[in-house]
Amino acid sequence: MARCLREQCGVTSKSRLLLALSGGGDSMALLHVLSFLSKKQGFSLCAHGVDHGLRAEAVAELDRAEAQCVALGVPFSRSVLSLSSGGNLQARARDARRAALLSAAETCRAELIATAHHADDRAETVLLRLLRGSGPFGLAVLPPRSGIWIRPQYRARKADVLAHLARHQLAFAEDPSNLNPRFQRTRVRSELLPLLEQLSPQIVSHLCALADALNEGRVPPSCDEFRDADGVALVLNRAQRLLVGRARTLGQRTARVRLAQGRELRLHPLTLEPMIAAARPRKG
Repeated sequence: MARCLREQCGVTSKSRLLLALSGGGDSMALLHVLSFLSKKQGFSLCAHGVDHGLRAEAVAELDRAEAQCVALGVPFSRSVLSLSSGGNLQARARDARRAALLSAAETCRAELIATAHHADDRAETVLLRLLRGSGPFGLAVLPPRSGIWIRPQYRARKADVLAHLARHQLAFAEDPSNLNPRFQRTRVRSELLPLLEQLSPQIVSHLCALADALNEGRVPPSCDEFRDADGVALVLNRAQRLLVGRARTLGQRTARVRLAQGRELRLHPLTLEPMIAAARPRKG
């Protein structure tokens, strides 16, 4: 992981990292490794947890995460949100979490945000995108770095993470939503991916290699890469796709792509995260 931080994530001795820490196994393992590497490589590390307000157990889980941060000498902070249950819950929770992490990074002056995605997460995401009909650009998922977001353990398997947790006797929480078949990702993780591994034991590596190849090939964005708050794909014409591709290449200022129905697609230059908003009135 030390090499990945330097070469793929662009972390230097002057870097300030914010770790997205949920208290789950993936992020607790990453906390343990990054706390060691921060002393070895010289970068600064802090951690932030987000309580979405959906489960009472989340408070105790973040308390445990905070205790581990104290033991490792890593500053910790948390956000408490109030999401309501209902449709599109996972997407709404993800968007709210990312916004909270961006705010926390600004507060602690961190220029990079580390998430605990691993190779199995990447494989699941590729399969989810395929099921939703994504084009080549949409399959270039979860690279080691995209804007200010870094994924230091993107090559590690879930089994590697569990082995690290057991070896160092690290306590962690299990989110019951990860077992809820209501969510499509849960079914991909528990049903589809195990079936594919029976047919091809290296399927996770193959799917990750596909994502890497598409990301390195700089495939132009497809019409279905972006979706609105209801998960409906945005249909972009050729001129709009070219503008998005140019914004990704230059990354110097917020790109604004005018859409139908008085809306526009905005891409932030650092995160390259899409946001749908009301279009600004034209001058004149």
